[in-house]
Amino acid sequence: MTSGQSATGPISPDGGHSGEPHTGGVAQRLNWLRAGVLGANDGIVSVAAIVVGVAGVTTATGPILTAGIAGLVGGAISMALGEYVSVSSQSDSERALIAKERRELQETPEEELDELTGLYRAQGLSEATARAVAVELTAHDALAAHLSAELHIDETDVVSPWHAAAASAAAFTIGAILPMLAILIPPEPLRVPVTFVSVLVALAITGGVSATIGGSSRRRAILRVVIGGALALAATYCVGVLLGVSGVV
Repeated sequence: MTSGQSATGPISPDGGHSGEPHTGGVAQRLNWLRAGVLGANDGIVSVAAIVVGVAGVTTATGPILTAGIAGLVGGAISMALGEYVSVSSQSDSERALIAKERRELQETPEEELDELTGLYRAQGLSEATARAVAVELTAHDALAAHLSAELHIDETDVVSPWHAAAASAAAFTIGAILPMLAILIPPEPLRVPVTFVSVLVALAITGGVSATIGGSSRRRAILRVVIGGALALAATYCVGVLLGVSGVV
């Protein structure tokens, strides 16, 4: 076995096997990608449900287009706002913890070294080894060592709420475009069937991609999102038809 290899494959510079998200940056990128796929999935389902519901009342292009655009814009803004608030809270908490840890390292360095030693002891290292590791990591980068061992935070990996909001809105918008095109491009008699088929195929793709990113069962994920999407479309279409038949709208 050559240097840089193990029984399970090549070893990357960070000590893990290639293809595994051992670093915070890789894990963070995977989380962002997963969030993007889920955002697109939300755009597909929500806007499809809106336009199909309106199509159950009328086949006129104007009302369907208006409802679809309203759903797209409102949904994208809502997704962006929700993501901004959520990530802002997380980011503020992480920055406060980083500032607190930096202050403690300046004021009580010996106590912090003892604390770090204790953390490595709790992971199974002997007292001597834990102390040696704590001393060496403290000498290299004390703040990074404590953030990693105590809080599982990477100072350079704090997410920007503005980036999260923009990514969420973009993912939702991209997903919402599909049902808009599917309901508007075909002839009137085919609008609803084409939209159903297009949306369910798109959901199967997003479900498969999401499962692949997360390392879970693709079949289960695809069935889950396809069945859920089909129920949402069927429900809103039936509501639209009932409202149209009853004369309420």
